[in-house]
Amino acid sequence: MYDVIIIGNGPAGVSASIYTKRANLKTLVIGKDGGALEKAEKIDNFYGFPNGISGKALIDLGIEQIRNLEIDFIKEEVTAIDYENNQFTVVTRNMDYNSKTVIIATGVNRPKSKVDGLKDFEGKGVSYCAICDAFFFRGKDVAVLGNGDYAIHEITELLPIVKTVNVLTNGKERINLRDERIKVYDKPIKRFSGHDRLENIEFEDDTKLPVSAVFMAEGTASSVDFARRIGAVVDKNKIVVDEEFMTNIPGLFAAGDCIGGLLQVSKAVSDGAKAGIAVINYVRNNK
Repeated sequence: MYDVIIIGNGPAGVSASIYTKRANLKTLVIGKDGGALEKAEKIDNFYGFPNGISGKALIDLGIEQIRNLEIDFIKEEVTAIDYENNQFTVVTRNMDYNSKTVIIATGVNRPKSKVDGLKDFEGKGVSYCAICDAFFFRGKDVAVLGNGDYAIHEITELLPIVKTVNVLTNGKERINLRDERIKVYDKPIKRFSGHDRLENIEFEDDTKLPVSAVFMAEGTASSVDFARRIGAVVDKNKIVVDEEFMTNIPGLFAAGDCIGGLLQVSKAVSDGAKAGIAVINYVRNNK
């Protein structure tokens, strides 16, 4: 059991981990990559680098600092967070990790699919959380849009409840799943259609797939996906936190770009430090 699991190995996550580790909290950092920051060619507005530094180099230095402090670090994709009995379970493809608290520091959301009709059917057959909404489609034919670990996780959540799962890769690489209730379609999607609710997936070749729902699971799970899954309040593409960087879920904190504001490394580092200190106080006050 960890005192805190930090999801994200960017400036906010690393900054938070430095404070929690120094306070002798059992800390785990899980990060898949450096996100958008990793693609930055040169950062020249951050303190201490007069000649600038690339985003990748900055990320690498942060990970080196984690390892020098002997903080547990796992390079893996997080697919979900569960919350039960005042305890968090952070789910990856290979393992589940338990913790008293969690800090989400995964940056801003990735762009969502721009399939025609998507917005029209949000809440009317288009869902962003299998564990939240699967019950409403029990015994029915549904679809999952995606082709990575996040999609596989959502499929696993759906299979015990729904009749069949149709996997939509939207023209991307197929995934092979051995279950007679799973069918994979790699054709490009034209639109989502229906009347009052989603009824069909229409493909570019003018064929249709009747479904009662489609669960969006493209790419990797985002900060808002994690928050929404366990009932944390979100506002558009931001996680809502209080002055202590805690969400409405006790013990769930967020920091950095995922809470909005100035999207800069300097702010992310500050947010992480403040969130780390808030977690330290929370854990000590709830022993």
